[in-house]
Amino acid sequence: MKALLDFVPLIIFFYLYKTVDPTDKHHPLLTLIGSPGGIDNNNILAATTGLIISMLVVYGALFVFQKFRLDKQQWIVLFMTVIFGGVTLLLSDDFYIRLKAALLNLVFAGAFALSPFFTKDRSTLIQRMFGPILELTSSAWKKLNYAWAAMFVVMSGLHVFFAFLFAHGKYWGEFTAFGDMIVMFSFIIIQFVVLRKHFKSPEE
Repeated sequence: MKALLDFVPLIIFFYLYKTVDPTDKHHPLLTLIGSPGGIDNNNILAATTGLIISMLVVYGALFVFQKFRLDKQQWIVLFMTVIFGGVTLLLSDDFYIRLKAALLNLVFAGAFALSPFFTKDRSTLIQRMFGPILELTSSAWKKLNYAWAAMFVVMSGLHVFFAFLFAHGKYWGEFTAFGDMIVMFSFIIIQFVVLRKHFKSPEE
């Protein structure tokens, strides 16, 4: 249920991004927040508005369901979405919402890479996540941890590529909504295939 709720804001964002007329300065969502709109990026501005509103609703519901708490990752995603989305709407400039995903992935890359330096036992973030199901040596945990950090760096680069370099950002919305999920799930599947011999037994 929690995983499905996380996808709701992205689905709303993609729907608005694809259906709103880029020249429509008077879309109901833009009128709702008092935005003057832009020249030819109103689909992104409306989609950003829908993203912020839906994330506040979804994460508000998760806050209640999770006994009035959110995970650190959820706080980071919510904070960066509201900040970069708010700047985007305030300036009617979609540069900032396009930049958000790239920076967010760099934050996650940094969290993985630096995690051993912020724990007493020097354990990695990936070990704390998958320790209950995988049996690996200390060296293997570090390699896996840095592989995740590298994956997020690659993801950040892909966001920059689709947002600013490839086809003038024409396919940025598609990659934002679905591309990074495909990359993430593909990485996880490959990881579990490679590490299949290191899964702990059901008894453990």
